[in-house]
Amino acid sequence: MNQHLLNAALTAAERGWHVFPLRPGTKRPALHGEASCTRTGACEAGHRKWEQRATTDPDRIRATWSAGPFNVGIATGPSGLLVVDLDVPKDKDNSSADAPGGAATFGALCERTGQPVPATYRTRTASGGAHLYFTAPAGVRLANTAGSLAPLVDTRAWGGFVVAAGSTTRAGSYTVTDDTAPAVLPGWLLRLLESPPAPPQVAPFVWPTVSGSRAATAALERECQAVVGAPEGLGNITLNRCAFKVGRFVAWGDLPRHVVEEAFQAAGETRGLTAAECRATIRSALDSSLRKARPRDAA
Repeated sequence: MNQHLLNAALTAAERGWHVFPLRPGTKRPALHGEASCTRTGACEAGHRKWEQRATTDPDRIRATWSAGPFNVGIATGPSGLLVVDLDVPKDKDNSSADAPGGAATFGALCERTGQPVPATYRTRTASGGAHLYFTAPAGVRLANTAGSLAPLVDTRAWGGFVVAAGSTTRAGSYTVTDDTAPAVLPGWLLRLLESPPAPPQVAPFVWPTVSGSRAATAALERECQAVVGAPEGLGNITLNRCAFKVGRFVAWGDLPRHVVEEAFQAAGETRGLTAAECRATIRSALDSSLRKARPRDAA
């Protein structure tokens, strides 16, 4: 294990990426904190954090990884990287288990901007998500972001790190899925990171003609209004959760499916989602809800 992880650290360093040790089997830095710093060695002139101590020096790397099976962290800022983290939903309850993950919401972002999903060095994370590595533009100091591009889409740059391929946690391993050289960060993505898009102007929601039982139509209207009023960055996840909730009324025969789809399509587009992502999310949520719906007397 030590040799495997040592090789992973050396491979990353050969690419010019600054690495540092993570605690075995985890994503937590293995270096001491400021409170326990003895101000000796590398910290003689003052405490140095993991970002400052990350290195490409093969001798330092061999000395570190000979001491234990440390996972490998890559300090993205010093490495000249911007990594897009496409996460997967972590909530395991029925209403969000089928919510679109970061790969889907990032794909929708690319669709809205008229761009393809960039091809670049890519890894699969232990949780089943993905890391897309890009070369950061010279002279630009980008910070980390969390969900500002799209739901479940984060970025790591200065002040951030990612777990390198070859590392393993209890959830699984980090593996390379596209071993091409990191592409230069696309200009359109750089512009979004430098100037986050303004919240979309929400148009008045036009309630479609709906037929069904009183309780079902009331639930449908309530959940559609929740979609329209969803917080910025949570529109797609909210649409999925609300459509899932209403799906039981379709399963019970209280509402026709096409009526529910039409209502949520209008609500999602009013919120600013694209027609395509609304259709995909509504279809996925209703299919899941119909599969999992309990009989009315057991609900």
